[in-house]
Amino acid sequence: MATSSDTQTKANAQAKSAHPTSAKASAGMDEGGLHGWRLMAVFAGLAIGMFVSSLSETIASTALPTIVGDLGGVEIMQWVSTTYILASTVVMPFYGRMGDRIGRKRLLVVALGLYGAGKLICGITPNMAGLIFGRAISGIGGGGLVILSQAILADVVSARARGKYMGAIGAVFAVSNVLGPVLGGWFVQVTGWRMIFWFTIPLAVLAMIVAGIFIPKDAHKTAGEKTDVWGIVFSSTFVVTLVLACSWGGTQYAWDSWQILGLFAITAACIAGFILAEKRAESPVLPLSLWKNRNFALCTICGMLIYGCFDGAVNYMPTFLQIVDKESPEIAGLMMIPMMAGSLITTTATGFIASHTGRVKWMPIAMAATVAVGFFLMTTMTANTPPWLTMVFFFVLGFGLGIGSQILVLIVQNEFPHAMVGTATAGNNFYRQIGSTLGTAVVGSVFTARLTSLLAGKIPADAHVTLSTLTPDVVDKLSNSLQHTIAIGYTDALIPIICVFVPIAIVCMVMMLFLKKHPLATTVNNK
Repeated sequence: MATSSDTQTKANAQAKSAHPTSAKASAGMDEGGLHGWRLMAVFAGLAIGMFVSSLSETIASTALPTIVGDLGGVEIMQWVSTTYILASTVVMPFYGRMGDRIGRKRLLVVALGLYGAGKLICGITPNMAGLIFGRAISGIGGGGLVILSQAILADVVSARARGKYMGAIGAVFAVSNVLGPVLGGWFVQVTGWRMIFWFTIPLAVLAMIVAGIFIPKDAHKTAGEKTDVWGIVFSSTFVVTLVLACSWGGTQYAWDSWQILGLFAITAACIAGFILAEKRAESPVLPLSLWKNRNFALCTICGMLIYGCFDGAVNYMPTFLQIVDKESPEIAGLMMIPMMAGSLITTTATGFIASHTGRVKWMPIAMAATVAVGFFLMTTMTANTPPWLTMVFFFVLGFGLGIGSQILVLIVQNEFPHAMVGTATAGNNFYRQIGSTLGTAVVGSVFTARLTSLLAGKIPADAHVTLSTLTPDVVDKLSNSLQHTIAIGYTDALIPIICVFVPIAIVCMVMMLFLKKHPLATTVNNK
């Protein structure tokens, strides 16, 4: 395997040689890649796969109170979202490394099959255990869809030309992330919540067919390398134990309890074991040399922090709108559309700008700055905030995220030779997803603890309401005074958490100032 210095040297040499300094170079910014209808067909298949994967992270959010009210188990509601993100995270390094070794086409078809199987389980489950299990299976497939789609795009399009396609992929994420809550609310109102899971199965099958027909045949064959079993085991275990500790701490167990301290101890031991395993592995699943590349390190840390804050806040917005603003599930989902619109505008625009100019450093900086403004505006939300103003706040946050979310991945891919693209892409997404998972888990844990404390003694016993049964439908049946008390509790529990996200986004902005400027490569080298 190439060393870090060799990797950087190759990447820089490729980028410099491909830097367009003339009209001729500019016209050939995608040498060696697919073109025309074949490229469009491949891109369509990848877009469908990424659409259904991204949709899974948000479609249940609006309907979640109704789902758990039907199946029972409000106290473990956060695991419906967390389980999918957690499962998709732990498999990312495996998909990335195996894709570099044996090719990505077959792996993508397998990932789509697992995703569909998980959705089927969710659609027929009679209880919360089955729902969470189904989310885990679909997450195992969904993690591969994200990594493999981004890496396959790098197989067929150069970094310079890839900008506009990454922008389009970002648009797919933007649409699915906010269309999810809208569809979730609509299904609850019209067809029942089980259709939320069933309707994505045909999309997964369609993506499998398109991938099988149009994606080029796997060409990457690396024989004789041993699978980094210990690296996979340690990386998976430290993610799971860390999320469990952050989710259970302060809610099911005290932070200084032996259970939480034990989980943190296992996490620390697994991190140490992971580092040792990667140093000794013949073909490490997540090479430590990735972190020696400044741009990889900065983009990855920034992605972890930004997405941790974003997902931690957005996952609770639909429920917040239903309980605090007394909106219906459908309306709560529709109110998230401006966030989609803002992200759709900027992620598409910045992708085309990146391909046209080759200059991308300013984009992550602008992203972090605008996201900080969006979070600050959201901290002013109360039960009296007009719906139109709330939607303006959502638009600003989505607008900011779209400026640089896909550009971070593009910068990382541009830093490494093609033999490492899948691994580098998986590494960036793996650590980003850790941030998302921890953000969701920590916000859920802190929010639940704060809400329990704030409502303690304020709900009369004859109301027959507990935190485990506190759904929008239940709240609607309470007296106006008690509804007001609960709404204030929700606001006071969630808004201070969002306040913390503002300085975190500012720190990310400062970090992005230290990115190195490397020209985007204009050739596709599949060797």
